[in-house]
Amino acid sequence: MKISGLSKTYRTAAEEIHALRNVNFEIQAGKAVAIMGPSGCGKTTLLNLLGGVDRPSAGTIQADGQELTKISERELEKYRLFKVGFVFQLFNLIPSMTAYENLELPLIAAGVPESTYEPRIRGLLKMVGLEEKANKRPGELSGGEQQRVAITVALANDPALILADEPTGNLDSSNASTIAKLLRSLAVEYGKTVFMVSHDPKVVAEFPDIHSMRDGCFTDANFPASQ
Repeated sequence: MKISGLSKTYRTAAEEIHALRNVNFEIQAGKAVAIMGPSGCGKTTLLNLLGGVDRPSAGTIQADGQELTKISERELEKYRLFKVGFVFQLFNLIPSMTAYENLELPLIAAGVPESTYEPRIRGLLKMVGLEEKANKRPGELSGGEQQRVAITVALANDPALILADEPTGNLDSSNASTIAKLLRSLAVEYGKTVFMVSHDPKVVAEFPDIHSMRDGCFTDANFPASQ
């Protein structure tokens, strides 16, 4: 992934808000990167642009052989569905559905053959130690268990890129450490490129590459190494 001159400006009736300012970096596949910074520093804006949720005001994003700033909305939908897995602070699980059923949804959206659902879902739940909780609804799971299910949902279509936005914000310190280690393992063991943003120094300490943002810019000049 290569980012060049990435900027994002939001305009209101009263002012212009510069959420990102001329961000540049290149990172190889299979790296785990944690980005730390206070609220409003541009972390979430950056993830939204990398994930194809929003478009930049300026600059380019080269990901998976595509220039995201030049592809159509339909192509961006495919990119989000097949190439990106999102993990959020609030888990984003459907309360009325079991863990198994929540995992079915991205597979259905992707048109995956139904015959492959069960081995795929069981395998993902086993990977995070929740195979026995397949028939539990979110309300029957702890916060840490819900976030582990949410991570399997993000992995359902085997995306190359995982974007985690404050994934431990609603968890206690023990569960937060577990989730951070799990996210890092996706790079180490499965070759995913993982970007996690957080304001918690104990959480980002679980990652090998840690970088800081403030006022829409990276504060460390060498972020991140491409090697």
